[in-house]
Amino acid sequence: MATTKLFFAGSGGQGIILMGQMVTYAAMYAGYNTTYYPSYGPEMRGGTANCTVIVSDAAVSSPIVFEADTVVAMNLPSLIKFEPMVKTGGTLLVNSSIVDRKAERTDINVLYVPVLEIANELGASKAQNMVMLGAAVRASGVVPQEMIEKVMREKAFTGKKAATIPLNIKAFEHYKA
Repeated sequence: MATTKLFFAGSGGQGIILMGQMVTYAAMYAGYNTTYYPSYGPEMRGGTANCTVIVSDAAVSSPIVFEADTVVAMNLPSLIKFEPMVKTGGTLLVNSSIVDRKAERTDINVLYVPVLEIANELGASKAQNMVMLGAAVRASGVVPQEMIEKVMREKAFTGKKAATIPLNIKAFEHYKA
């Protein structure tokens, strides 16, 4: 594996921070070294939110990322601001449900994921982030998919939220790039 750097960005309320946390826990479950670094705008819902996740076989010395293997842009401001962060040959995943602009770079792989349409098709509009998480995990190969499902069961969706696990798993598994 070596080291994989991911960056998730969007608006508060889109589940950006949860996506990063889930990859981080999945990496720990899989036995990797990992760091997680969230950043919030001044407002929680509707403000900006992003997080960095680094997963590695070796020790991770800093959670700061200037260039990422995989970048997720859940809204237009994130696409505009963070497209340059994708390393050459890396992958940019764009929420095509609300971002109506194409990526400008031609030296990266770009996946346009219609997360709202997919989530609505599954009857789970709130699972848009799980659709994108599934696309990002498959595109990056950063962690085994079954580790994400373990995180859903043991960390992310516990208590009253446990009833949403089957739907979230279905959303996570649905998009095939």
